[in-house]
Amino acid sequence: MNRRVYDAETVEIDPAWIRRIFGVLLILIVIVVLASSATSIVQPGFRGVAVTLGTVAPEFRPEGFGLKQPFLTHIHPISVRQQTRAMPAECYSSDLQQVKMEVHVLYRVPEASVVKIFQEYAGEPFDNLIAPRVMEALKEVAATQSAEQIVKRREEIKSRALELARRKIGAQFLDVTDLVIYNLALSNELETAIEMKMVQEQEAEKAKFTQLKAQIEADTAIIRAKGEAEAIQIRGAALKANTDFIKLEILQRWNGRSPLVVGGGGSGVMLSLDELSRRAGAAASPRPGTPAPASPTRPPATPPPASRPNR
Repeated sequence: MNRRVYDAETVEIDPAWIRRIFGVLLILIVIVVLASSATSIVQPGFRGVAVTLGTVAPEFRPEGFGLKQPFLTHIHPISVRQQTRAMPAECYSSDLQQVKMEVHVLYRVPEASVVKIFQEYAGEPFDNLIAPRVMEALKEVAATQSAEQIVKRREEIKSRALELARRKIGAQFLDVTDLVIYNLALSNELETAIEMKMVQEQEAEKAKFTQLKAQIEADTAIIRAKGEAEAIQIRGAALKANTDFIKLEILQRWNGRSPLVVGGGGSGVMLSLDELSRRAGAAASPRPGTPAPASPTRPPATPPPASRPNR
């Protein structure tokens, strides 16, 4: 078996060339790091706060691309979008009843307050500013209403608490958009009492409605009776003043047949006028073969008695 032996040629690399390559790579890395540290990008919906060696710039950075001092300046993003945070709340009513609720606070940071919010509240003002002021406003408003009124007038309670919270926080400093109250809870005994009271109020309203309906129906019946009585009086007066109208009514209502005559004496005989006339005529005319009735004769006149002669 033949073996082939290759003589490897020795390749010598210049160390200076290696140093050049590493130098170029190092310069490129430094340039990339410097470029990245000297530029900043603020995302949409945010504003940037520049801090250089612990000093906060008085103006905020708008969204988009910008330059800054490398390694010395840092850009802190602050959201100016509307945010929603939930917080539990407990307050007492004017009748010393505990009311529990869940409140959602809708707020946003105005651009003019971005730098101040970052300096005083580290960019998140909810826990240190908004939540305490909203809680304080809810307690003040709830203390003026009973627990029943808080349940019935939830929208009014929310509006008053929102207005009071805005005054406490400052409308120019932070924009509290709205408050939303969820899961308003009372004690079981109080809820039962309120439900019973509401049922009684509904029954009372129903009784009032029934009474009012009966009164209206009675008034309507009286008005209708008065109207009918006045109509009868007016019609009677008109008939009394015009007797021919009665005859006209009789003629208009006549059906062309003779009216019936009911016999008296409890006989129960009902005859029409035509039948009555025919029977009367038959009774007056003599039947054939029947002798005529004799005329009554006067008795002979009695002669006056003769006078006797005087002796």
